[in-house]
Amino acid sequence: MSRKALCIAHLYPDLLNLYADRGNIAVLRRRLEWRGYEVEVVRVTHSETPDFSRYHLVLLGGGSDREQAIVAEKLRACAPAFRSAVQDGLPVLAICGGYQLLGEYYQLPSGEKVPGIALVDMVTEASPDAPRLIGNIAVWSDEAGVIVGFENHGGRTRHSHRPLGRVLHGHGNDGVSGHEGLRHLNIWGTYVHGPLLPKNPALADAVLRDALAYAHLPDHLEPLDDRLEREARTAFVSLRMEDVAPMLRTEAESR
Repeated sequence: MSRKALCIAHLYPDLLNLYADRGNIAVLRRRLEWRGYEVEVVRVTHSETPDFSRYHLVLLGGGSDREQAIVAEKLRACAPAFRSAVQDGLPVLAICGGYQLLGEYYQLPSGEKVPGIALVDMVTEASPDAPRLIGNIAVWSDEAGVIVGFENHGGRTRHSHRPLGRVLHGHGNDGVSGHEGLRHLNIWGTYVHGPLLPKNPALADAVLRDALAYAHLPDHLEPLDDRLEREARTAFVSLRMEDVAPMLRTEAESR
């Protein structure tokens, strides 16, 4: 890799592949390349051991309960190295199931608890009597503005950290607190997918700035022409979440 290269690790894409996380990788790669950075994407499958000393950004996607349990075991085996890197500032983008695995445990509807890797003070519990939290979602983030997408999770997540944002439409972490996701150190945890980053270029750039700073690379990102992305977001929100549309229009006018 050259002086301006950034290394992104996509952990266990062969198992955590429910929510089009390849789209998130594509967005991260292209938004760096368009600005002159070289990018190396490392796919770490379940038969491989991550080398956290190499990476400047880690992506953990979502999977079914069965795949999550397999990945949880793999992550616990390398948890000390992962935890050390995160404490040193390694950015992590964790989505849905990947987000749940960062906590103390994920409780299945059967009552079985799948231990996580305890990177954060967080638990997730699913009850057989509680409905899944499904639908379009919009979140206000002080760091990335309005974040839009889709959520589909049975678990209710509780943690003691700062949330990623405030729910404008949808359910978020638990359907009652009004909070969505998690921000702690350089961890970005969220239930928003669909995939996440193509719909939310400002969020993609916020994550990339963390990664560039961690890599000791220039983290000032020149603006890109995101008109098509903004128009797509506005059309999606106008069709699916009319209550959020005025805020999105105000945000677009302020750019």
